[in-house]
Amino acid sequence: MDDPMREAVARTCAERGLLAGDPYPLGATVTGAGVNIAVFSEHGTGIELCLYDGAGLRELARVPLPASTDGVWHGCVPGAGDGLVYGLRAHGPDDPGRGHRFNPAKLLLDPYARAFAGDFRWTDAHLGDAHASEDNARDMIKAVVVDPAIEAFDWGDDRPPRTPLADTVLYEVHVKGFTRLHPDVPEALRGTYEGLVSPATIAHLKRLGITAVSLLPVHLALDEMPLVRRGAVNYWGYNTAGFFMPTHRYARDGDPRQARDGFRRMVKALHQAGIEVILDVVYNHTCEGDQRGPTLSWRGLDNASYYRLRHDDARLYENHTGTGNTLNLAHPRVLQMVMDSLRFWVDEMHVDGFRFDLATSLARGDEGFDRRAPLLQCLAQDPVLAGVKLIAEPWDIGPGGYQVGQFPSGWSEWNDKYRDTVRAFWVQKTADRGKIASRLSGTSELFRHGTRRPQASINYVASHDGFTLQDLVSYDAKHNLDNGEENRDGTDNNLSWNCGEEGPTTLLAIRALRSRLQRALIGTLMLSQGVPMLLGGDEMGRTQRGNNNAYNQDSEVTWFDWAQADEELIAFCAQAIAMRKRFAQLRCTGWLTGLADLNDRRDVVWFNRLGDEMTAPQWTEANRFVFGMLLDGTPPLLALFNAEARDWPYPLPDGAWQVVMDTGERRSFDPVAQQRDADGKLLLKARSLTVLHKVA
Repeated sequence: MDDPMREAVARTCAERGLLAGDPYPLGATVTGAGVNIAVFSEHGTGIELCLYDGAGLRELARVPLPASTDGVWHGCVPGAGDGLVYGLRAHGPDDPGRGHRFNPAKLLLDPYARAFAGDFRWTDAHLGDAHASEDNARDMIKAVVVDPAIEAFDWGDDRPPRTPLADTVLYEVHVKGFTRLHPDVPEALRGTYEGLVSPATIAHLKRLGITAVSLLPVHLALDEMPLVRRGAVNYWGYNTAGFFMPTHRYARDGDPRQARDGFRRMVKALHQAGIEVILDVVYNHTCEGDQRGPTLSWRGLDNASYYRLRHDDARLYENHTGTGNTLNLAHPRVLQMVMDSLRFWVDEMHVDGFRFDLATSLARGDEGFDRRAPLLQCLAQDPVLAGVKLIAEPWDIGPGGYQVGQFPSGWSEWNDKYRDTVRAFWVQKTADRGKIASRLSGTSELFRHGTRRPQASINYVASHDGFTLQDLVSYDAKHNLDNGEENRDGTDNNLSWNCGEEGPTTLLAIRALRSRLQRALIGTLMLSQGVPMLLGGDEMGRTQRGNNNAYNQDSEVTWFDWAQADEELIAFCAQAIAMRKRFAQLRCTGWLTGLADLNDRRDVVWFNRLGDEMTAPQWTEANRFVFGMLLDGTPPLLALFNAEARDWPYPLPDGAWQVVMDTGERRSFDPVAQQRDADGKLLLKARSLTVLHKVA
C-alpha cells in the first residue's frame, strides 16, 4: 500500500467503521475483504485501531475494533492490504492493585506484529505515574501488515539438515560480532545476516566442522532506557519487543521488512552448507520491565493476563528473570502466543531449533518448576515443532530456579556443572577425578532418567555469558568497568587463572602455558559424551579484555578480531572436532556403564595415575590430577589426563598405541614420536591431554 491508498482506507474506516472480522488468527491477516485485526485483551473494555501513514508518523484514523469473542477483540479493515501501518490503544480499568494498567494514552505494538515502521525513542511519555496522561505515539514504533503472498520467498529445495544430536557440534555466535571486522566479507555485509553466510565465513564454519550455529537473540529487541541515556546498547538482545520479527539491526540496509528476507537468505545458505540454525529465544520476559517501566504492548493490552503478578500485591511483578517481569505462560493466551511464535520461526523462517533463555521460568506453576508445565506438554506433541532441537537454559533467579537435569525427555540442557568442573580441573586444580570423570561420561547422575540420553547434556567451557576461553586463562578477575556499572556486574566465580600475569603479556612462557590450557580444555570438550558447544571466537583466541558481562559492548571488545586470529588454535579446534567425528565411541547414544557385556568387553575403563584400574577411594583423593579413560570401540581409544604442573610418566596398557592428539604440543595432531622414559612409560606433559588409539 502507498500513502494515497492508506489515506483512502483510513477515510472509509473513519466514515463507516470496520467490518466485524474474525477472532482468529491473532495479529493482522490479509484476507479477501481487507486486513483482519485480532488482539487478545481479556480484561479490556475496548481496543482502538490507529491507522498511520507509511512512515508511521501521521495518524490517519482512529476506530474501535467492533467485536469481541472470548477475550479477543477483532475487526476487518476493508480494502486494506500489505503495508498497512497501525497501532493499538486499549481501554479498561486503571487499577494496579488488581493488576490492571490500561491507559489509552499509550500507543501499543501488536504482539503479533511481523514488521514495524517508525523509530523508537526513549521519552518519559512511555512511562506511567506522573507521565500517565502523556501520549507516546510520536516516539513509538507501529506495526506493519505483511502479506505472505506478496512477500513470498524462494526457498528452492531448502530442507533442514536434521543432524542427529549425537553428531551435533554447536557454535554459539552473535550475528553482528562474527563478521563486523572480517576482511574477506564485503563491507556492506559485515555485521549482517547475509554477512554471516559469506563464502569466507561459511568456509570457516565448515573447516571447523560445525554442524549448527546457535545465534544470540535475533528477535526485535529494545535498548533499556538507562543504557540509552549513557550512550550504550543492549548488544546481546535479551530484551524482546517482538516475538515474530527478526531484528532490523542485522539487515543489510536496516529496513525492518528486508530483515525478514536477509534472515531467510542466511538460513537457506547455512542449510546448503549442512549447518543448522538454533535461535536463542527470550520468552521469559519482555522489554517492559517492572512497574516503573514503559507501557509498549503487553502491559497496556492486559497486564494481569500477560505477566506473573505477586499474590500479595498485584501492583508488583514476580521477577524470576532479574529483568523486572516474568511472562505468565500459565495463561492459555500467553502460551498460545509463544507457541504461535515458535511455529512461525519453524514454518516461515525454517529454523532448526531453539535455546530457551531462563527456561525454568517458562515451566513455573504456583508451586514452582513443573516438569508437566503447559509449555513443555505443548512442545512434546506439536506436529510443526516435532523434530526441532529444544535446548533449555535450566535456571532462573526465582525460588527453586536451578533445575539442571530436571527437564523431560526430548530436551537438552546447558550443563553449567560441566563448565565449572572442567574449569576447576584444568585451570584451578580443585575438582577431583570423580567429578571430571562424571562430566566426561555425560553427567549421568543428573541427566540419566526416563528415556534421556547423554545428548541431554550441552557441554561447554565458555559461553556468551562469562569469560571467553582466552580470558579464562588470562585474568584472575573480571574487568567490567567499560560497562558503566563500576565493575559490580558479572559473576566473580570465574574459576579462572591468569597463568602468572593479568591480561596480555609478552612473556613467552606464560603465553605457551595459556595456549596449552586452551588446547586441553577444547580437547576435553570434544572427548566428552553429550553435545559440545564452542563459544564463537574461542577457536581463534578471541578476548574481551577481561570483560565477563559484555552485554552492552557493541565494539571491538565483542567483535571478532580476525586480523589477530590464532591460526594454530583454529587448526587444533578443527582437528579436535574431526577426531570426535572419527571415533564413534565419543558420540555414544547410550550411557557408559563400565560393566562387562557377554563378550567380557567394557565400554569404559578408568585408570589411576599409576596405570592401574581406579578403585573407589581413589576417585575422591585430593591433589591427584592424573588419570586415564579407555573407551571400547574399533579401535579402542585411550585418553590420558595430566593437570599437574609437571610432566608425568604413564605406563600404557598392553598392546601398540598410536598418539592421536597431544595438547602438550603446539602442533598437537602432527605425527609425533611417543616420548618414553627408560621404563617405557609415555611422558604426559604438564597440564596436557593425550589421546591414543590402539593399533595392535
